[in-house]
Amino acid sequence: MINIYKSYDGQSNSLQEIENIEAGCWINIVAPTNQELSFISKKTNVPLEFLRAPLDDEETSRLETEDNNVLVIVDIPFTEMEDNSLTYDSYPLAIIHTEKEIITVCLKNSKILTDFIDGKVRSFFTFKRSRFILQILYRVATYYLLYLRQIDKKSLMFEKKLHKSMRNRELILLLSLEKSLVYFSTSLKSNEITLEKMLKLEFITRYEEDKDVLEDVIIENKQAIEMANIYSNILSGTMDAFASVISTNLNIVMKLLASVTIVMSIPNMISGLFGMNVTGIPFAVGSSAFKYGFWAVCAIVVCICCITIIILNKKDMF
Repeated sequence: MINIYKSYDGQSNSLQEIENIEAGCWINIVAPTNQELSFISKKTNVPLEFLRAPLDDEETSRLETEDNNVLVIVDIPFTEMEDNSLTYDSYPLAIIHTEKEIITVCLKNSKILTDFIDGKVRSFFTFKRSRFILQILYRVATYYLLYLRQIDKKSLMFEKKLHKSMRNRELILLLSLEKSLVYFSTSLKSNEITLEKMLKLEFITRYEEDKDVLEDVIIENKQAIEMANIYSNILSGTMDAFASVISTNLNIVMKLLASVTIVMSIPNMISGLFGMNVTGIPFAVGSSAFKYGFWAVCAIVVCICCITIIILNKKDMF
């Protein structure tokens, strides 16, 4: 899908969708076909390799130049629904700076770009290409910080549920959040290298204001890296702690069951002895049979069981 937008001088936050490619326009490409890529390549003289690069979801963040075209690939955050739960991931976004246009290419429609289309970004003009690129990068860092705070809140919510339920579901959800933090941390570190390389680009260093904006983006990106590392360490420690708690609870249950088994085996053993069909058993039926033999045996069983329970308590088996 290809959408072409253009803003005009003197009309702040007034973005218009146009039919044809014009100088100073923004070409937004989402999940394109090969025909669409070929069409854009011919119209803008951008190499097909630049346009196809972000369509590989494993593409890493990087910076590349060819002739008058500059390719900037950064990993941007996404949210998806999976098993009735919100998951977080990152996908590559290509921003191509040409002589006359700005081209963005992504596998999926991103909130980062729709914010520009919906007029949520102030002082945004498509013909100010270098500033537009920096505004996109700043928006990327902002969304990383936003999603990291959401992950932190969700992990606290799952932690509270674990205090009550101790079910596997919460642990699996925490594991999913930990994976998201790993993806975010890796993507942010790759973006940091690309952003630092951009400080050497001529169209960035040409204007001092643009250079200051890029430095702000780098600072925001570093803050997001620190947050991702902190939240990842906290979440990892929390999961290890709850895994230990669950293991300890299981050990307590197993100790209790073993103790109960030991106590219950005593009556079975004594009743088995007295049930043997041999002579010489105390209280056996006969001329000298003890009248209260059954109750005597029961008393012996109770006494032995009580002694066993006392011994087990002293050895901290219960």
